[in-house]
Amino acid sequence: MVRKLCAPGRTLASLQHCKGPPTSVISSNLVKILRIPALLACSAAAFGAGETTLLDTMNQELVRNFQALKSKADTTPYFLAYEISDIESHEVGATLGVLNSQGNSHSRYLDVTVRVGDQKLDNYRRVRGDRIQFTSGTPVSIEDVPAAIKPRLWLETDRVYRAAADRLIRIKTNQQVKAADRDQSADFSSEESYAHTEPVYKTTFDEAKWSGMAREWSRDFRAFPDLLSSSVSVSTSADNRYFVNTEGTKVAHGRGFARIVISASAKAKDGMDVSDFETFEAFEPSGLPSAEAIHAAVKKVGQNVENLLVAKSAEPFVGPAIFSGRASGVFFHEIFGHRIEGHRQKDEAEGQTFTAKVGEKILPDFLSVTFDPTQKQAAGTDLNGWYEYDDEGVLGKPVKAVENGVLKSFLMSRSPIEGFDHSNGHGRRQPGLEVVSRQSNLIVSSTKAVPFDQLRKMLLDEIKRQNKPYGLYFDNITGGFTTTQRGGSQSFKVIPLIVYKIYADGRPDELIRGADLVGTPLASFAKILATSDKQEVFNGYCGAESGSVPVSAVSPAILISEMEIEKKDSGQDLLPLLPSPLAAKGDSN
Repeated sequence: MVRKLCAPGRTLASLQHCKGPPTSVISSNLVKILRIPALLACSAAAFGAGETTLLDTMNQELVRNFQALKSKADTTPYFLAYEISDIESHEVGATLGVLNSQGNSHSRYLDVTVRVGDQKLDNYRRVRGDRIQFTSGTPVSIEDVPAAIKPRLWLETDRVYRAAADRLIRIKTNQQVKAADRDQSADFSSEESYAHTEPVYKTTFDEAKWSGMAREWSRDFRAFPDLLSSSVSVSTSADNRYFVNTEGTKVAHGRGFARIVISASAKAKDGMDVSDFETFEAFEPSGLPSAEAIHAAVKKVGQNVENLLVAKSAEPFVGPAIFSGRASGVFFHEIFGHRIEGHRQKDEAEGQTFTAKVGEKILPDFLSVTFDPTQKQAAGTDLNGWYEYDDEGVLGKPVKAVENGVLKSFLMSRSPIEGFDHSNGHGRRQPGLEVVSRQSNLIVSSTKAVPFDQLRKMLLDEIKRQNKPYGLYFDNITGGFTTTQRGGSQSFKVIPLIVYKIYADGRPDELIRGADLVGTPLASFAKILATSDKQEVFNGYCGAESGSVPVSAVSPAILISEMEIEKKDSGQDLLPLLPSPLAAKGDSN
C-alpha cells in the first residue's frame, strides 16, 4: 500500500473533498507519503444555542434507523455510526506578483458505518484481494435543517446496510472454502463511549490582505529568470467533525489550519526537472511567520533551484550520510510508521515486517519512537497530526511504539489484532473512505544525541574509515513511498530535493541533483549510528487506503553508516527555445 506526502500546491480542501481514492491508490501495493505540508487557519467561536442541531439530528436518525433495522432486517446490525465532516476553506495563490488562483468552499460529507454479524465476525472481515468500501462520503446540507439532513442519513444508511449484509454472506462462504488466516482475532473491539462537544472552529480569512501579501511575496521570484514555474499560496481552513454511534458516543470537535506554501521548479540542460519548496504551518494565521521571513524563504527557494540547474547530476552511490531532522522524519514515517499500522499486521497480503517482533529489538537501543496525537506543538511548530478524537469517536492516545530500540506496540483502530484487543485512537480517514489505523504525530527521541557540528565530524570520520570519496547530507525531502505488501519487494524510495556531497579532505560541500534514496527497512535501521540534539518538524499529508490524513514527523538529524542513492531519470524534454522575458534588462512591470 502507498503513503506519500503531498506535493506543494495541493490544498487541504482538495484532499479532503475527494469523493474517493483513485483506483491506483486502492490497488497499488505502494504506500505514498503526501508531501504538501498543508495547514490552514481558523479562530474558535463557542457553541451557541441551537448550534448542536446537527449532532442532535444525527443522533435521532441513528436511533430510529437502528431500531428499524433491528426489527425488520433479516441480517440484523449490531452497530451503527454516523460521521459528518464539515470543511470550510479559503485560498489565494500568486505567481510573479499576480494572482493565479482564488477559492472559497464550504461542504459537508456524511460517512455511515453499519456492522452486521457480531464483533467476532462481521462484514469488515479482511479477505485477501477484496476491497472494503461501504461508505461514500455523500454530500449533505451545510445548513442545520433537520428536514434536509434526515433523508440523506436515511437513504445512505439503507444503501450501506444492504452492501454490508451482502458482504457478510460472501465472507461466510469464503471461510468455508479458503484456508483460515493466521490471526483469528475479532473484527471489532469494545471501547469506552464518549460525550463531548467543544467550540466550533470558524475560518477567518482577510482576502484582500492575503491576496496582497501573496502578490508581494511571489514578486520576489522575478529575480530568478531561469525558473519555469513558481508560486506562493496562502490558505486557511476549519475542519469540524460530528460523530455519533449506537454505543452512546456523541462527539463534536474541530480544529483550524493555516498554511503558506512556496514552490519553484526549472529544467536543467539535460532535461532533468529540479524543484524546491518551503512551507509554514500553524493552527491560526497569527502563528505564521513574519512577512520578512516569508520574503527570505522565497528568495532561498528561488536561489536553490537556480543552483540546482548548474549542479552536477548524482551517480549511484553507497556510503555514510546525514539526514536533516526534517528528512529523517520522512525516513521514519516511510520505512517504520507504515509498517506498524495495526491493520497491516492482520492482513495476509501485507509483508508484516514487524508483526512477530513485539518485545524484540528493531532499532538501535538509543532510539525511541512515540506516536502522540495529543501533542500540539514541537520545536516551536504547530503539529499537523494533532487531534482529540479519531474518526471512530475514540479519544486519541500517545503510543510508545518503540522504547530503547524495542518494539512495544502498534497503531490501533477498532480492528483488533493478535495481542492488541483495543483501539489507541488511531482510526483515521479522509471523508468518503473506510477507517483504518494510521499515523498521527511521529516523534523520534534519542539518548545518543550530540551537537550537529559533532555529528558532522562523526560523518567525516566514517567517510575516512570506509575509505569513501565522500559522504552525503540530505537537507530537504519532498516525500516518498514504501512497499508494504507481500507481493512486492519490501523496499522504500525517498525523494530528496537538496542533497550535498560532504568531503573529508576539506573541500567545500557540493550540491548535487537527481539523487533518489532507496533501500530496505530492516537493513537501514541497523545502520543508524547517532543523532543530533535538536528536533525538527516535517508537516504533511499521508495518503493510503483511507485517503489523505494530516500527519507530522518530529526527529533529530541522524547519521547512517550506509545509505544507497540511485540516479533520477533525466527526462527527454528540452529547455524552451526562447529566452525568458524576465531576463530582459529593465523589465519591471
